[in-house]
Amino acid sequence: MISISMNKREKRKTTWWAALGVLPVLLPPAALQAQVVEEADTIRHGQELEDVVVRAASSTRSRGRVESVDIIGVGQLIRAACCNLGESFTTNPSVDVSYSDAATGARQIKLLGLSGTYVQMLTENLPNLRGASLPYSLGYVPGPWMQSIQVSKGASSVKNGYESTTGQINIEFLKPQGTDGVRANAYLDSELKQEVNVDGSVHLTDRLSTGTLLHFENRQTEHDGNGDGFMDMPRIRQYNLMHRWAYVSPAWISQLSVRVLRDERTGGQSAHHAGSLSEPLYQTSVRTNRYEAQWKNGFTLNTEHNTSLALMLHGSWHDADNTFGHTLYDVTQKNGYAQLMLETDLTDRHNLSVGASVNHDYFHERCSLPLPLLTHHRETTAGLYAQYTYKLGDRLTVMPGVRWDHSSLYGGFFTPRLHVKFMPWEALTLRASAGKGYRTPHALAENTSLLASGRTIVIDPDLQQEEAWNMGLSAGLHIPVAGKLLELNAEYYYTDFLHQMVICLDGAQGAHTLAFGNLQGQSYSHTFQVDATYPFFSGFTATGAFRLNDVRCTYDGELRQKYLTSRYKGLLTLSYKTPLELWQFDVTGQLNGGGELYDRTRYPAYFQLQAQVTREFPHFSLYLGGENLTNFRIDHPLQHAHAPWSAAFDATQIWGPVTGAMAYIGIRIKFEKI
Repeated sequence: MISISMNKREKRKTTWWAALGVLPVLLPPAALQAQVVEEADTIRHGQELEDVVVRAASSTRSRGRVESVDIIGVGQLIRAACCNLGESFTTNPSVDVSYSDAATGARQIKLLGLSGTYVQMLTENLPNLRGASLPYSLGYVPGPWMQSIQVSKGASSVKNGYESTTGQINIEFLKPQGTDGVRANAYLDSELKQEVNVDGSVHLTDRLSTGTLLHFENRQTEHDGNGDGFMDMPRIRQYNLMHRWAYVSPAWISQLSVRVLRDERTGGQSAHHAGSLSEPLYQTSVRTNRYEAQWKNGFTLNTEHNTSLALMLHGSWHDADNTFGHTLYDVTQKNGYAQLMLETDLTDRHNLSVGASVNHDYFHERCSLPLPLLTHHRETTAGLYAQYTYKLGDRLTVMPGVRWDHSSLYGGFFTPRLHVKFMPWEALTLRASAGKGYRTPHALAENTSLLASGRTIVIDPDLQQEEAWNMGLSAGLHIPVAGKLLELNAEYYYTDFLHQMVICLDGAQGAHTLAFGNLQGQSYSHTFQVDATYPFFSGFTATGAFRLNDVRCTYDGELRQKYLTSRYKGLLTLSYKTPLELWQFDVTGQLNGGGELYDRTRYPAYFQLQAQVTREFPHFSLYLGGENLTNFRIDHPLQHAHAPWSAAFDATQIWGPVTGAMAYIGIRIKFEKI
């Protein structure tokens, strides 16, 4: 996964900086602390440190971890424009990304065939981007800020809480203790969207580092490709800033970061149609202010047994003002999270991790529905966990874990989880997992895009805590073929809901209604996926994947296919880098299977193609590419666009692209040790 190029003399002298630069991607703070202490012993002998070139592989499935984890490194992130987190999964077969509506441009992910609400989002192993921030969270993380992404499928570790049902997505940002220097990225596309990213870090001392990351995004054009009078994509302006500090010593690692975000999205009917309309323009507006602070500390207690203690704190304030026609919805969420974790190796084969956490959420919501809504509610959840790991070399790993949490709204509940990894021989890796996940549903805060319609909204006043089992099996095979290694993977996951918030449209509540209620019946998903990766020749690698989804839910007493969920997906990615690594060519094709709309009519399968060419220079690289090169788009993404103030108006049934082919150009600049 990580390749380090150096001569023999350099290998003895660069372990310290390599560990600091790349290990935070892979290890939690407690595990990282033990590793740093080991490497510190080398420094004490007075060796001179020299440069090291660290190259991260584009993508890999971790063979060492007991969980099934896909690691998306910088190499894969730069294979596409990757303007934000939502555009980072283009070449990943496991995660689907689509637009949730044709008014706000919000993107949502699906994992194991289910909505992103059941994926626990983490930033550097701390729960984040949840609740009110969920609808637009994929646009809050700039692509150039990310060092790597880890996608964990199925039941995840109990260390990070109880909310993971279908998996976890952990984002690792660029570290100030990494490369010393300045980097920049500028981007422009054919829809006149502009982006500028700048980040820089400085090593103040051998132990103290600081860094700043800046992001600006702007698109103010009113593009209406299908002529329905509505903008295909909203006007967007975003300011994003993060400042980080890192202190690394043999006995203590501390990382502090603060972040400020301002995001503005304005859409709806185009202004140049105003003269031909007898009614006022239907406008949408989302204005968000978000503030975050995060502090992580790791302490080494015993190097012989890798005993370490970690204290992690996170706080956020999210305020969003939403306007959809005459409907106003304002939400403020304040969140505080703290976790204390102790980890130790009892013996070479036995590891124990125990900890405690507390999470507090405060929501203030105000909505001008047919009956005005004004709510204040709080939830405090405190929990304890224990996780034991038995490891018989590389052959067998068994990791059972259990949590007990108490919610101020729902009382106490247990979260059991189990992971097993078995390697009968070196070429074959077998995994099995099972576990529960829980989640507190927030009807409007997590589904604001559904307000872009004329439907009457009905919310059950007694929504239950969501609860589901997830079970999975996977097999990975590495076979030598023609002197190269063929990687084959097959996996199956089953998710079964015991309690779930069900969103029913145009159902028993009446036509043109949107009802949030509790599950009455079955709700489940079956997902089967196979994929293969093979390097055909030096510099050229191909990955192919195919996935089948069977996702069903009970709506008004009838079990039916979940709407806006594709039955299958096919993916083929080709990447070629010339021998001198001056040119890189990337092509990705996606086949998205058909599915059902709200009224049971079916939408067809469609194919998308994207490509990018990158030219490397000593201190910068130029890239040129295109997305949706097949120029496929939905003919009528808005229902009753001619009557936006009627009950039949609907901008939420988006099953494919709303814009046609798009070209882009960009430049990446890098100056180290200025």
